[in-house]
Parts: sequence; C-alpha cells; structure tokens
Amino acid sequence: MNQNQNQQQSGKIGNPETQVPKTPQMNERDFVNDILATEKYMTDAYCTAMNEMSHESLYKDIQSIFNETQNCQRHLYDLMFKHGWYTVEAEQPQKMQQSHQQFSGYAQQQNPYGGMMQ
Repeated sequence: MNQNQNQQQSGKIGNPETQVPKTPQMNERDFVNDILATEKYMTDAYCTAMNEMSHESLYKDIQSIFNETQNCQRHLYDLMFKHGWYTVEAEQPQKMQQSHQQFSGYAQQQNPYGGMMQ
C-alpha cells in the first residue's frame, strides 16, 4: 500500500516520521515542538498588542516583529511536517459541504442590511 492510500484510509495527512531517540532527555523533535509552541504564543501576544496600539510608529515596529515571528512559526511548522512530526486530519468532502452550507446560512441571516438594499 502506498503512502497516499495510507493517508486516505487513516484520514491523516503527513509525511513518514523521522525517528528520534525516545529518552528522558529532550530530542530534536521536542526542541522544535517547544520552539513552535513559543512562536505561536508570541504571535498571539503581538496580535493582541497591535489591536490595542495607538502609537503609529510603535505599531509598525511591533507589526514588523510580528511578521518575522509569524514567518518563523511557519518555517517551524513546515520543518515538523516535513519530518512527520506534525500531521493534520483530512476532512470528508460531505462534512465540509455541510459546514459551508450552515455558515453560509448564518451569514445571510446576520446580514446587517437584511436584503433591504435594492
């Protein structure tokens, strides 16, 4: 069975896992995972700070740092995905269609203009 068939049956999307030593000491996967978690926390914090920033110059500085942090986070995610240390669940097309219909209905119901515009 090839990798693509394996992914379709298991519902997981990912790469073959790069093996790391299973010891009490942190291994490469543990370090990268820890750094990724830190980068996620930092991007959330910078996002909150930017939403509440009134000084334009400071906002631009924080935005630049946020972008660097976000790029670093993406790089770490890609690295973990490449090594099979990060997988995602595949969603069934029917379930995606149901969610789309459900939320499309919400958007129509919550339209502030209520279909009154002509």
